[in-house]
Amino acid sequence: MKTFSRLFNRRFLLVTALGLAAFAATAQDFRIGFVNTDRIFREANLAKAAQTKLEQEFSRREKEVQNLAAQLKTASEKFERESPTLPDAQRVTRQRQLVEQDRDFQRKQREFQEDLNLRKNEELQSVLERANRVIKQVAEAEKYDLVIQEAVYINPKHDITDKVLSGLNGSK
Repeated sequence: MKTFSRLFNRRFLLVTALGLAAFAATAQDFRIGFVNTDRIFREANLAKAAQTKLEQEFSRREKEVQNLAAQLKTASEKFERESPTLPDAQRVTRQRQLVEQDRDFQRKQREFQEDLNLRKNEELQSVLERANRVIKQVAEAEKYDLVIQEAVYINPKHDITDKVLSGLNGSK
């Protein structure tokens, strides 16, 4: 029985050693790349153009919301100064007007923010789709087995973000 056990242990060790050697050989051929999506959104010409487009598209509405905020602040400060001398009926009327003005401001600000976020997501999605096509091209050309975009830690030698940015900025 001891002979069988020794023979089994030797075979097990041999099979394990061969398996580890095969895994090591395969692991050397396995190429991983990493793309920093935040850098793509900050540095790609396409992303910068999208940001400029959004700023132009929403600048008028943003100014309107800022003007409403300034008007509300001015009206509120005026009310605070004058309220001690106002008759009760007039004070109540002005308070209602301020509440209504504030409600209108809050609604317009919320609508502006929702519209801006929606358009921003649309533009970022377009940039991401283009980036993913370039990532796929780089991965196929350089024979990467896996490309990831989110990681807790990545060794900088696996970062292919610069290659993707070059591909994005070079393509029309």
